[in-house]
Amino acid sequence: MPIIYLSPSTQESNMYVTGGSEEEWMNRLADAMIPYLDASGIRYTRNTPDMTAASSIRASNAGTYDLHLALHSNASAPSNYGGTRGIIVFYYPGSTKGKRAAEIMADNLRAIYPLPDKVRAEGTTSIGEVRQPRAPSVFIELGYHDNEDDAAWIKNNLNQIARTIVLALTEYFGIPFLAPGVAPRQGVVDVDWGYLNIRARPSTSAPVIAKAYDGARLTILNQWQGWYLVSFDGAEGYANSDFITLL
Repeated sequence: MPIIYLSPSTQESNMYVTGGSEEEWMNRLADAMIPYLDASGIRYTRNTPDMTAASSIRASNAGTYDLHLALHSNASAPSNYGGTRGIIVFYYPGSTKGKRAAEIMADNLRAIYPLPDKVRAEGTTSIGEVRQPRAPSVFIELGYHDNEDDAAWIKNNLNQIARTIVLALTEYFGIPFLAPGVAPRQGVVDVDWGYLNIRARPSTSAPVIAKAYDGARLTILNQWQGWYLVSFDGAEGYANSDFITLL
């Protein structure tokens, strides 16, 4: 299953015109994303508010991640304070995967932002969290926090924005988007041969990431069509529900 480095803003001095800081509201957005990430089986490591952009990059590069996702909000130049709206999803121009992830993210955010023509994906080499991570990177500037309408949109739609970002991630990774709120259940592998394959995606052609032998117990986290999203021996993946008996 995919794993991301989740990097909400640590810029506590960037203040929203309607109150609160960029750090506060992007961390609230990250909080709102967690149930959707967990439900869809996307693993994550997250920075902390006491970190900086530089230390977040170092932490990301110390691991092996499928995507580095930075959450920010924008601000206009002082001469145009409060006069700009829109969402920009940045990627590194030389990264094919980063560009694809950014374009998918922009397409999905366009569906919920009040001014869809002001949502775009854009390449940049000037932002450290785009240029320096080893993993493909996406850096979202989620509206302008000096603009009252954008600031209010972010604050009043955190759950919808969180859902939309995770929906875009599942599209990028090629896995189902699954709703949160399903209570984990226990099951046991029931096969006539040696083991049940646990796969990276709900497809018989997907890579096998673990093997659960007949009689093995596992935790069922969610369900999609004829597949269970399961946790087994430290791995999370998809297993054919026909070969699991619920306990």
